[in-house]
Amino acid sequence: MIRISKQRLPWHMLPRILVLAWPTMLEQMMQTAVQYIDTAMVGSLGTQATAAVGATSTVNWLVNSTISAVSVGFLAYISQACGSGDKTRVKKASAQAVLTAVVVGVLVTGLTLCVSRYVPVWMQVDPSIRTLAAAYFFILYTPMLFRTASIVFGTLLRAVGDTKTPMLVGFLMNGINVVLNFFLIYPTRIAFGIRIPGTDMGVIGAALASAIAFLAGGCVITVCLWRNPMLSPGKLCFRPDWQILRPCLKVAVPNALQRFGTSLGYVAFAAMINSLGDISTAAHTIANTVESAFYIPGYGMQTAAATLAGNALGAGDERRIRDLGRMILAVEVSLMLLSGGLLFWFAPDMMRLFSKDPQVISLGATVLRMVALSEPFYGISIIMEGMLQGMGKTMLPFINNLLGMWGIRILGTFVCIHFLGLGLVAAWGCMIAHNLAVCALFTIYYRSGRWNPLGTVRLHNL
Repeated sequence: MIRISKQRLPWHMLPRILVLAWPTMLEQMMQTAVQYIDTAMVGSLGTQATAAVGATSTVNWLVNSTISAVSVGFLAYISQACGSGDKTRVKKASAQAVLTAVVVGVLVTGLTLCVSRYVPVWMQVDPSIRTLAAAYFFILYTPMLFRTASIVFGTLLRAVGDTKTPMLVGFLMNGINVVLNFFLIYPTRIAFGIRIPGTDMGVIGAALASAIAFLAGGCVITVCLWRNPMLSPGKLCFRPDWQILRPCLKVAVPNALQRFGTSLGYVAFAAMINSLGDISTAAHTIANTVESAFYIPGYGMQTAAATLAGNALGAGDERRIRDLGRMILAVEVSLMLLSGGLLFWFAPDMMRLFSKDPQVISLGATVLRMVALSEPFYGISIIMEGMLQGMGKTMLPFINNLLGMWGIRILGTFVCIHFLGLGLVAAWGCMIAHNLAVCALFTIYYRSGRWNPLGTVRLHNL
């Protein structure tokens, strides 16, 4: 693990890091809470309903992470332009990002809707729930243009230091989702002496609630973008401007390939787990949901790392880049140690929130306690990836993550399941090995000093 001397930590950077990180943490905390509520609501319908929703969730990660990767190119460009004080370049990049969001959103909508009926088959979902899983997937992806706007425009706002607006829009989306779930999933019922109307649509109701929330969020964040004084493209030309798109794509393409490749690995990973049956699928789905809450500190800090690293590079401040690396890694490791400890201690209790099946609870708690031990190592990878993204260096994360995903996680899981006859515990063991390997590669790179584009002096005493 990276060693950082406490005496040399630049504590003056901590307030700025936290100002950028806390809204993202709060936003993700809210998203995770809603995901917990969704999982619990659908889980109350039975193990098959949970499996129908969870079986295609990794495809959702694939699509969302690929779109997020495209927005990283604009994050690097805009954060560096902000650091150099070039406001005109920021607005022009914002207009190009809007154009990109429209093109990508339309293309992804058409593609996902066309393949919706085949996704459950590719994911090896049990034949008894394939029709339900396909319908859920189709409804969820109908408002994909608005989901794309939420992802891309949220990234633009964070790039100029506004992490509060995406947080508030996220709260709105999640609030709509939760409220509509109560009316669309369940039948009309009496609760606390009050008659609550319902449509009794079950899994389909959950999909509709999410789709409406995405639609509302996309509209609201678009208005917020146009009202932001730094980003509002106003009446700027929305034709392709290759002077801006070229450097953005140079950053975005490797990142998109990385996200696509690793997310495709998640799909393959989930497909192999789905082949183990409903119990393993449900335990895997719920454990993933539980685990996501304990990554909140990591991804909140990643946002701050990307924005501040881009600002420092744009300003040509080599010392600020080095100080940021030391400080944010120290904070990240501390937070992930705490979250890992909590996950290990409360794993069985967290599983019981979403399932009453003792087999699902026991299996899920086992894999959660395994992954809890690797949290600090995963945190290092998250921060290094964020800093490199902000500085426009996305090739190394691309190589590291693809090697880890396909060379360790997928190959190892395939051997464990199909040749050794092992189950979910072995599969998660391969996942943890992947995370540790990527951490080791990032640590070696950080220790070399080559991660800092403004200074290549080896940092012996970090």
